[in-house]
This record gives sequence, C-alpha cells and structure tokens, in this order.
Amino acid sequence: MSPIHAVVLSVLAITTLASAPGFAQTHAESRARDLGVPFDGTPGPLNAITDVSGVEVGYKTLISGEGRLIIGKGPVRTGVTAVLPRGKQGTKSVFAGFFAGNGNGDMTGTHWIEESGLLETPILITNTGSVGVVRDATFAWMVQRKRTGHFWYPVTAETADLTLNDIKGQHVTAQDTWDALNSATSGPLREGNVGGGTGMVCNGFKGGTGTSSRQLDASHGGYMVGVLAQCNYGRSDQLRVAGIAVAREMDLKKPCVEKLLNPPVLDYEGKPASLCDPRVATTADGVRGPEQGSIIVIIATDAPLTPDQLKRLARRVSVSLGRAGAIESDGSGDIFLAFSTANPGADEGNSAEPPFVGPNATIQRMQSWKMNAMFTAVVQATEESIINALVAAKTMTGADYWTVPALPHDQLQQVLRKHGQLKP
Repeated sequence: MSPIHAVVLSVLAITTLASAPGFAQTHAESRARDLGVPFDGTPGPLNAITDVSGVEVGYKTLISGEGRLIIGKGPVRTGVTAVLPRGKQGTKSVFAGFFAGNGNGDMTGTHWIEESGLLETPILITNTGSVGVVRDATFAWMVQRKRTGHFWYPVTAETADLTLNDIKGQHVTAQDTWDALNSATSGPLREGNVGGGTGMVCNGFKGGTGTSSRQLDASHGGYMVGVLAQCNYGRSDQLRVAGIAVAREMDLKKPCVEKLLNPPVLDYEGKPASLCDPRVATTADGVRGPEQGSIIVIIATDAPLTPDQLKRLARRVSVSLGRAGAIESDGSGDIFLAFSTANPGADEGNSAEPPFVGPNATIQRMQSWKMNAMFTAVVQATEESIINALVAAKTMTGADYWTVPALPHDQLQQVLRKHGQLKP
C-alpha cells in the first residue's frame, strides 16, 4: 500500500477510500440486507434517518499519515458527523429527550434538554478528544448563519477512536465541523468509515456509522422513525446477527499489524502483535481493553411526541443493543437522543426573542397506548443500524499499523445460512 499524505475526504467525494492510506478494499460497500441478513419491520424508502422529512446529515472524514503513533502528528483516522433535525435552513427547535445506558462518554447540551425538553441546535458526533472544538465551532456556525437567540447549548457527542487514530492529537478543526454542517443533505447516506465513525471499532470488527428507518403502518399513524448510530463498542464473541452469535462460529485469528515496528507494538495484554496475513480473517479483540468502547444513537421521528415520550424512545435503544449482543459495560459510553420534527414553533427556548407576547402553544401528543409501535420501530431500526455499520465498514490500518478488519461477509453469510437465517 503506497503512502499518501494529507488525505482529507468528504462523504460526498466520488473517489474511493480504498486508495487512501490505512484502507484495504475487502468488498464493495454493502448494506446488511444486500447480504441477505433478515430484519423485522418495514424500512422507509432510503432505510436511513433521512427518511424523516427535513432531517439532513453531513460528514467530514479525515484520513492522513501512516506508521507509528506520534501524538500531534498522526496517523489520523477520524472525522465529524452532523445531524440537523430541520436541515440547514430550519430554525425551529424540536422536542427531544435523551438517555444514557452507561455514562462513560459525553454528550454536551443535555442538561438543557433534560430541563426544557428542547433541542435548539444541530447534533454533532466526533471523537472523544475533539468534543470541545466541535461544540464551539457549531456555536460559531449558528452565529454565522444569524440564528435567533442570545446563546445556545450545542449538542456534541463522542466515541473513542483511540486504536486507529491519534486521538490525543486533536486533529479535528473548526473548519472540519463547518464542512460537516454545510455538507448536510437529505437522501441516501454513506455508512461505515465516514464522519465521526471513521476510526471506530464495533464488536471486534471495523465499525463506524450506520443508519436505518422504519415506516409504521397506517393503523399506527404511518409515522416514520429513523436512526443513526456511531458504533464503537463490544467484542466479537458478543456480536449477534439475527439472534445468532455469528463470530463464535467464524474462523478468526488474533489481531495483527500491517507492518512490524521496532520496538514492537504491544496488544492490551502486553504481547507483541503479529504480522497480518491478508488471506486470514482476524478480529480486533485484544487491541484495546476488553470492555472499552461506546455507541451514540440518534433517533428522529415525525410522530407528535413530547419530551417525556422521546425519553421513553431513547431508553429503548438499550433493548436494541442487547439484541446485537451489547452489555453496556463499565468502560462504554452508551448515550442516546431522540427528537421529533412535529409541533414546529411550539417552544423556542433560549432561541426565542422579544417581544414575548405570543399565545400559549397548542401541540399534538400521541397517546401512551400508541407508543408500543414506536418502541418496536426504534428497537428494529437501531439493531439494523448497528449491523449496517459493520457490513459497510472496510478494513482499516491506522496508528502503529494496527489493522482492524471488516466483518467477513462470506463467513457471516455461511453462519446465517447454516442456521437457516439467510434470506435469498
């Protein structure tokens, strides 16, 4: 693999990531359904969070350098994901609620969401070391676009790409954040090694960004539920697809490096890493602590839900993670946020401006007995988002030449076929 320096790629770029340092092209970008993985429920037209009308998503992907990790220099495998509940042109707040399955992570701005039930800003997702700059850049972006209000609390969340990326080097800039925000669009979304998910590891394989959606049938209101996940948690032996512990039945070897260094790179147990054999499937288990890692999940819906109901939706993400094999471990930041695009203009919170003479808002609210269909949609779409992230992600080599493998599609299909779970 020839070195290419200072490569910075946007999700909208046409050029393939396979030519960038740190990438091995193991398969064309796919989604889980393309492989025959079965899922419950009916997806929206795009099977993405952007199936919720008005929602836009943008990415900035940063990939540069290779070789031994030097803090402040690289290698860099990171980025920014931006989720705009009402798009770049939307200025109205949305009702929102959040929940932390385990709190070893960060999501700024949640105190005000908990207090008021309002989300007034875009949602940004990046790596752990870059939350501050991304949060501040989002504030500046809102100022530049002349958003109403004297101040806001931008929501920025993170997961730790410490295996592949120079996370302590804090390579994400304010301009990168603006690029992610300005590139936000509706329509189909890239998945896997993009945006904030670029350097993430999920269930012992290359993880990152995944998305899915569910369309409720007419008897349940016909509402749309969309999910976007940044997946960076778990071990391979925990992973479950279609209820099957698939990796336990795969032929997988220990984690490896693309090139040997002197002194050698050590795994989490202090043992020297072995050289990768491109003919052998591996797992990333053992590169980092056995229960380290996090996941951020964003839920969007057009159903008329109030903040208390949106918190209920956010809580159901934990059910989805259990279905995929997660235990919400001590070292994991599992933080979930749900918002509704219904009831525009109901309450602008800190974004409201005088004169304060308007009448009380009249809002719609779904009755509690209708919520089961929403819960089901969240569980189904979150589970598929996680598997989509795994299926789309490509093998990546990063800091210290650690190679995090893609989930092997052929072995996944073999295991599912063996159990009668592979769709034709």
